[in-house]
Amino acid sequence: MTIQQFDQEMIAELRAQAEASPRRRAHKNIHSDYQQPVQRLFVSMLPDSYVRPHRHSQPTKWEFFLVIEGMLELLFFDEQGELTERIALSPTSDCFGVEIPPNTWHATVCHAPVTFVEVKQGPYEVSDDKDFAQWAPAENTAGVAEFLARMKQLRPAQSAQCKAG
Repeated sequence: MTIQQFDQEMIAELRAQAEASPRRRAHKNIHSDYQQPVQRLFVSMLPDSYVRPHRHSQPTKWEFFLVIEGMLELLFFDEQGELTERIALSPTSDCFGVEIPPNTWHATVCHAPVTFVEVKQGPYEVSDDKDFAQWAPAENTAGVAEFLARMKQLRPAQSAQCKAG
């Protein structure tokens, strides 16, 4: 195993990849393959990136976020899509990281570019990695921009559910 170093140049390259991506985010895996027991990655995300609310329903699938640049907001929801908690993470604030337990509905939003480290239990299996919220639009579908704008303004006890019509 080789020692890996991570620097500002890597962050700048990741940001450029996010800017060029239709999803408006990019990641750099630190783990060597998806079968490793711990998955580690850097993520660069832009304000217009939509992360559909989801949960990891397998009992061992926790997630850990550590912000290294910018600010990331984690939104937590109940089964019906009502916001239960909103946590802002920033390396310059009191809270710069969080661990999310399995089976917790959540999403991420940012108001400016952000770079963070994500660590999660492996191995990664695309077929059962996430359960997506049925009350939120799928990526690249009608209503995503409106839904993302609503999530950015949502406060606890407000519903994120898509409005019909």
